[in-house]
Amino acid sequence: MTDVIRTIGRRKISRRDALVAFGVGAGSLAAPWIARAADDTIRIGFPTPLTGPFAAEAKDQVKSAELAVRQFNDKGGIGGRKIELLVRDDKLNGGEAATRTLELIEKDKVHAIVGSLSSAVQLAVNEVTRARGVIYVSISQSDTINEVKDFSQFTFHEALNPHMTAGAVAQYAFKKGTKVAHLVADYAYGHEMLRGFKRAQAAIGAETVGEILHPFGAADYSTFMPRLRSMRPDVLCISNFGRDQANSIKQAVDFGMKQQMKIVVPVLLHNQRLAVSPEVFEGVVGGANYYWGLEDSLPTAKAFNDAYRAANGGAVPTDYGAYAYTGLNALLLAMQAAGGTETPKVIAGLEGLKYDVAKGAQHYRKCDHQSVQSVLVLESKKKADMKSEADLFKIVANDAPSEEVLRSCTELGFPA
Repeated sequence: MTDVIRTIGRRKISRRDALVAFGVGAGSLAAPWIARAADDTIRIGFPTPLTGPFAAEAKDQVKSAELAVRQFNDKGGIGGRKIELLVRDDKLNGGEAATRTLELIEKDKVHAIVGSLSSAVQLAVNEVTRARGVIYVSISQSDTINEVKDFSQFTFHEALNPHMTAGAVAQYAFKKGTKVAHLVADYAYGHEMLRGFKRAQAAIGAETVGEILHPFGAADYSTFMPRLRSMRPDVLCISNFGRDQANSIKQAVDFGMKQQMKIVVPVLLHNQRLAVSPEVFEGVVGGANYYWGLEDSLPTAKAFNDAYRAANGGAVPTDYGAYAYTGLNALLLAMQAAGGTETPKVIAGLEGLKYDVAKGAQHYRKCDHQSVQSVLVLESKKKADMKSEADLFKIVANDAPSEEVLRSCTELGFPA
């Protein structure tokens, strides 16, 4: 993990220093509205880490974003204006993401930004967009982006947040007296997931017996496994992302941990399950925003899946890919309701939007612009139970959309 991501993720720099570092001066804060290009094309910037350990999830995001744009364009765009998606590689680096975002705004004259796949990197993107008065729809988990110090009227959070995700998984996997050991990636995503789990544990009456931080991108977890096993937990909770998830679970299985404890993750990743054998993930439980198996009960999921299959050689959409699809759709539906791209009208459109494009009902909470939506809990299937290569998980819980599962607006720092 780069120093930039670590610094931004832990908020050790001042807001003014961050803006100066990203080339956004104080004058931009005073006059955020920038001139747009004169042509009629609606341009949406899309920074995401096409290279690095999250590349598989990022590429799925691009495919789903492209599908959403294509579907709108096939229906005539927004008021006859075609939509263009401008994809940029943020390289999972806060400084790179800020630079690409600034270029998208100043050079490419985008009307809005959607994207980012790191809890820390999205904060760098948000610093730039809010200073420039550009709408940003974030599609990666973060608790911080909802808090008043990072929020702006231009910031919308389409993804689940760690409080929602960890809470749903804990309610399913823990009970009073459950002993939990935590293996946690040492950056913002891991820290926020750990906080979410520990908060949920306190409410349930589960006990933390130990926690170990591991570096981002670690290849070897062997030194951690004996320490975790010595804690004698009922549940090993592994809070990391991308390749780290597949590597750490595989090594936990190699050490025989599954014979002694249940393995739980906050987000059970489609691509990481595909990266290793079914036996490695068998029985692992985790949360998700989306799973293609929802098509059995939801017409919008079936429509999304069918369109994605048709565009991608029969493949099914993934969890983080679905964030891009729902986030782009929300933005474009708001533009449609606003009759164009005028920022205040689009913001009002997003704030009043009730949408169901893939996973059931969603809406943005007024105070922090968090998307209120269902939270799935999945369990990885045995190989013998899989009906196809894509039949990876069983949906064991589907928590309905509710603002009650969010941290309160007051807790986030907003006026009562």
